[in-house]
Amino acid sequence: MDLLGELEDGSLINVEIQKQGYAFPAERISCYSSDLVMRQYVRARGIKGRNFTYQDIKKVYVIVLFEKSPGEFHKIPCAYVHHGRTRFDTGLEMELLQEYFLIALDVFRKFPYPKNISEQTAWLSLLVTEDLKEAEKLIREYPWLEEIYREIAMLRQRPEEVLGMFSEALRILDQNTIKYMIEMQQKNLEEKEAQLKEKDTQLKEKELQLSERDIAIKEKDIQLSEKDAEIAELKKQLKNRNSSDRSAHSPR
Repeated sequence: MDLLGELEDGSLINVEIQKQGYAFPAERISCYSSDLVMRQYVRARGIKGRNFTYQDIKKVYVIVLFEKSPGEFHKIPCAYVHHGRTRFDTGLEMELLQEYFLIALDVFRKFPYPKNISEQTAWLSLLVTEDLKEAEKLIREYPWLEEIYREIAMLRQRPEEVLGMFSEALRILDQNTIKYMIEMQQKNLEEKEAQLKEKDTQLKEKELQLSERDIAIKEKDIQLSEKDAEIAELKKQLKNRNSSDRSAHSPR
């Protein structure tokens, strides 16, 4: 992303600046927004830890400034700021996290100067100003822009300050990401331990079932042995009876 900002309520703003409108702008913008949601999710999980809830994720805004906008934007020649968000066709009231502002600077530039006096016009005029003459004219219209021009000039002369701010932002993001990764690893370990305990319980249950089955088999073996003994006894008795009958009927 080109610029990342945070509002007082914690909402995040991704400002993308494109000199030339790329192909598939809708898909690219959707990816920008999704990336910003996940960055905020990672940071919130890293800070909140186990106390994290989805309410900790604030809205995200994607602002894309096109110096040369794609052809779709020129089909609406009188509009240069396009605001979009998700709405449901049933009238369902549900505020989703993502909003978009697409700004076609080349369309804005076609409007005659001076345009309507507003802070938005001032900022957009600042972005399309290309020479000192236009800048001086703009400062006369909006005196508060002079301080911004001075700051821009200073940053151009001392770019290391910009790099320092960027490095600090990355350091904070890395710290939050590390916290989140540690928590996720701990969660994975706890889940694996729970799975192992569950497997141990299942193994013990199976061992108990096998033990019960062995006992049942032994009981059946005992019953079969008893029946074999009974059959053997009956055969013995029958044999003795047959012997007695033969003795009784034999001639003397």
